[in-house]
Amino acid sequence: MKFEVKTLAAKNAGAIELDDAVFGIDEVRADLLQRVVKWQLAARQQGTHKSKGRSEIARTKKRFGKQKGGGSARHGARSAPQFVGGGKAHGPRVRSHAHDLTKKLRSLALCHALSSKAGSQSLIILDDAVLSAPKTKDLRLSFAGLGLSNVLIIDGEAVNENFALAARNLPCVDVLPVQGLNVYDVLRRDTLVLTKSAVAKIHERFSAKEA
Repeated sequence: MKFEVKTLAAKNAGAIELDDAVFGIDEVRADLLQRVVKWQLAARQQGTHKSKGRSEIARTKKRFGKQKGGGSARHGARSAPQFVGGGKAHGPRVRSHAHDLTKKLRSLALCHALSSKAGSQSLIILDDAVLSAPKTKDLRLSFAGLGLSNVLIIDGEAVNENFALAARNLPCVDVLPVQGLNVYDVLRRDTLVLTKSAVAKIHERFSAKEA
């Protein structure tokens, strides 16, 4: 499908052809997006939670109270979970929360995420994302002209240094190279901005997988 290309000055810079298999999926599957987002968030969870069990508590193991006639159970350790200060029964352990998800499903979910932005008019194609100087004020004015406030910007293999420096001072603005394109970051921002070089790399990536 044909898509309009703009400049940072919000002027028309021609048009570009987008692959319908990547940007033109009609029925976006929310279940795929949800599975991949959960996979991404689980993989980055630290999993350093830990509580002490009864064997790790430094409390007396001496039997307290009488064996018989005391009117209570025959406890033999103060580190048992039922006592205040005792170990935690079935508490959290240090572990990885990451789980597997097939590459085919992850690629399909990324296509659905890109198609959801294109279908909801939340996709903008830029000619390039280059600034002559790292001026946040200039970039803010450019974003205002394009109507951008909450945005993810994907550039080619390398992000322009001046553009990245100017953008990092703006709230709700993420700038990534095309290698960092992922479902979670696409969905968490209102608008997705791709440069022409990023579109070319995305097409190259998915055409290589089909071959």
